[in-house]
Amino acid sequence: MINIKPFKAVRPPRDKANLVASRPFYNYKKHILMARLEGNPFTFLHVINPEFRSDDKTKPNSTERFEKVRQKYNTFIQEKTLQKDEKEAFYIYQQITPTHTYIGIIAGADINDYINGKIKIHEHTLTEREKTFCKYIDVCRFNAEPVLLTYEDNSDINKIIASYTKTRSEYEFTTTDLIKHDLWVVNKKEDILNLQKAFENLDSVYIADGHHRTASSVLYAKDHPQNTAAQYFLAYFIAESKLKIYDFNRTIKGLNDLDVASFIKKTEQYFTVSEIKSKDTAPKKTHQFSMYLEGKWYQLTTKDAYIKNDSPVGSLDPEILSQTIFSKILGISDLKNDKRASFIDGTKGMEALKTAVDSGKATVAFALYPVSIEQLKHIADTNNIMPPKSTWIEPKMRSGLTIYEF
Repeated sequence: MINIKPFKAVRPPRDKANLVASRPFYNYKKHILMARLEGNPFTFLHVINPEFRSDDKTKPNSTERFEKVRQKYNTFIQEKTLQKDEKEAFYIYQQITPTHTYIGIIAGADINDYINGKIKIHEHTLTEREKTFCKYIDVCRFNAEPVLLTYEDNSDINKIIASYTKTRSEYEFTTTDLIKHDLWVVNKKEDILNLQKAFENLDSVYIADGHHRTASSVLYAKDHPQNTAAQYFLAYFIAESKLKIYDFNRTIKGLNDLDVASFIKKTEQYFTVSEIKSKDTAPKKTHQFSMYLEGKWYQLTTKDAYIKNDSPVGSLDPEILSQTIFSKILGISDLKNDKRASFIDGTKGMEALKTAVDSGKATVAFALYPVSIEQLKHIADTNNIMPPKSTWIEPKMRSGLTIYEF
């Protein structure tokens, strides 16, 4: 039984929705971020970056910085760049990219479902980051970007969504990254109750993206038990069939003082290695990797002895690669923090790996087959944790489109 809550979103008026909604600031290169701030007075980036054009600088993640975020948010409210809905609602949100359509429901997620293990995790969170996000919530008192939660496809939920997508959306705009955005407001009492009933029939949901934001919201809720709104957090619920999990690939600088021939020979202890002659260089199945080294692509097929089928984590390709080539050959024990290692998400394609090596930024690159939703759920269901950077999951949500206030 999953509990979802309608809420009165703070959001832009229809004519400014495309100008307000933004990607998180860390998704922008510095010069692009500055151009957006300079050229668009309505972008939510001004709330996230309240010190633009200010000489009075504060420390990142400080209370003083967060107070400025809240002040800028209040300014957006006063200027009616953001307005609060009069009625509680759910919000159906759709992204259409050149290759995929994502659609789901923005709602309040119950922190008790997280505490009781019904909202399931597959990543560890860092205590310090949890505390930082919690302080942010305490000062700013809003969630501006939904956590991404996924659930098993449900026909009742699908029917309600379909009934709205036949109508004109409240928002309809396209962003410069070629994504079309639509949002429908679900504020009819009957539809709200039917959606809540449908979610009550779900046994669990899974965090796809946003583990730290979820954990910090729970931490804040425990500290403020009398704050009713704080017992929920902003979430985007999307069916498993609509979610897209991409590969998260690796590049490494250096071969741990090995020459290429010696490195390949050591690799053959764990994998069957063959040169790829075709133009299609991506791995075709689980336990198969593509490696780019000195201008050549190689296919690596894991030998059975190094696939731990009795272990939810040990059978994952990111873990296999870490426990063989990275640990045993390259001497990398902490992939996430080793400066030799970098990560490239699968949306950038195989060419991005080749470019990284050919440019000299990396010595060798590895492409992985994407982790499946079944593998992700199995990790969560067995209370295990994914290796670092195992998945790149889309859709990526916009900030400032539907804001949840505490």
